[in-house]
Amino acid sequence: MPSNTMSDPKFDRLLEDVGCRLRFLHEIGVEDVPAARRVTEKSSPRRAGDPAAASRLGSVNDEILTCRKCGLAEGRTHAVPGEGDAAAELMFVGEGPGRDEDSQGRPFVGRAGQLLTKIIAAMTFERSRVFITNIVKCRPPENRVPQRGEVESCTPYLLRQVEIIRPRVIVSLGKTATDFFVPDATGGMTAIRGKFYDWNGTRIMPTFHPSYLVRNEGNREIKRMVWDDMRQVMALLGRT
Repeated sequence: MPSNTMSDPKFDRLLEDVGCRLRFLHEIGVEDVPAARRVTEKSSPRRAGDPAAASRLGSVNDEILTCRKCGLAEGRTHAVPGEGDAAAELMFVGEGPGRDEDSQGRPFVGRAGQLLTKIIAAMTFERSRVFITNIVKCRPPENRVPQRGEVESCTPYLLRQVEIIRPRVIVSLGKTATDFFVPDATGGMTAIRGKFYDWNGTRIMPTFHPSYLVRNEGNREIKRMVWDDMRQVMALLGRT
């Protein structure tokens, strides 16, 4: 019987996804690979959300797209409300959009975003099943740190997003996001990261921003610290 040499595109994509995940884990020095098959409906059930949540979230997004409450609106190409599941149990919050995000109107799509997507996949999540956003929704000039007035103008949108989504865990990416959720924490990110904080009943896990990992690409210790943080998140959400 002749063998079938035709490849299955779905199988090829699966192999590619698994390969990307294993390469990422190898890069950060992970020896014990988390198995997605351990995640069952019993151990990590799909959380039911308010049927109107997606609509409410869409209304917030529409407001963000036309917002002109601060000067950041003057220099933007697109506002970047965020994207993901309105019933996500896991939320990632960064500092603000960069050049690629401003151009596309989507969060975390540049080099740092590609790394975040790999991290999410390594955690056995699909990117579409988490929610990703930023403290400010418009790009600060030259990617500078958002100013206090800009943060104060923009974070009411973030608060409404959190209220609608009701995530179990928020991962704050970098110092600006962490300062918002954990204002009383002292020290730099190395001192603050690695443990959960409570914020209005939601667990906050601070960790380094993916752009910091990109800038320190050869530093495997930083990658290991981020992975340690994410393993704690996975454990809390029943993903290990």
